[in-house]
Amino acid sequence: MESLIIAPSILAANFAELGSEIDMLNASQAEWIHVDVMDGMFVPNISFGFPVLEAVNKRANKVLDVHLMIEKPERYLEAFAKAGAQVLTVHYETCPHLHRTVQQIKDLGCLAGVALNPSTPVHVLEDIISDLNLVLIMSVNPGFGGQKFIPNAIKKTKEVAELAASKGVTKLKIEIDGGVSISNAPDLIHAGANVLVAGNFVFSSPNPIDTIANLVKLGN
Repeated sequence: MESLIIAPSILAANFAELGSEIDMLNASQAEWIHVDVMDGMFVPNISFGFPVLEAVNKRANKVLDVHLMIEKPERYLEAFAKAGAQVLTVHYETCPHLHRTVQQIKDLGCLAGVALNPSTPVHVLEDIISDLNLVLIMSVNPGFGGQKFIPNAIKKTKEVAELAASKGVTKLKIEIDGGVSISNAPDLIHAGANVLVAGNFVFSSPNPIDTIANLVKLGN
């Protein structure tokens, strides 16, 4: 199993102090910074786009893990890569030509991920998982931070790990996004997760750097 990566979501950061929040993440054991992009169409919220990502990229010394909760993401993949994305994840539910979109991401030099909503079954990835670098399991309904963790995500994590193993995929990143905390992280890791997105749990804690370090320890 690959080592555990913690990817704090800046959706939960203090936007008025975003530079300082990025500096804090730079000083932490987090390896990735998770950037949730929402368009107000696929999800009922709007977050941020290219100018914010470019600004974060200039300040950050971590991998930028960009999660596109948007319709027709293929229109913007090149622009997000130019703005600093190193991991680009699209939703299965938004991509009728998923294989083409995944190849487009790879051609841009980024790791290619596909996200599944809570109601989307894992088996839909059977014909594409061998082409993926990452599968993202939504453990909340996408669109807002601070939601309660959906326990079925643990079962889906195990199903992704089993599907990958059945296809001979040995280096897949399995990422969990939504309501991740110190209480459910051990079960997720045991099920096969190796990338944990943590938003409110990190940014609302008294000492975010220590909180990140405590999550990292769970993977040791």
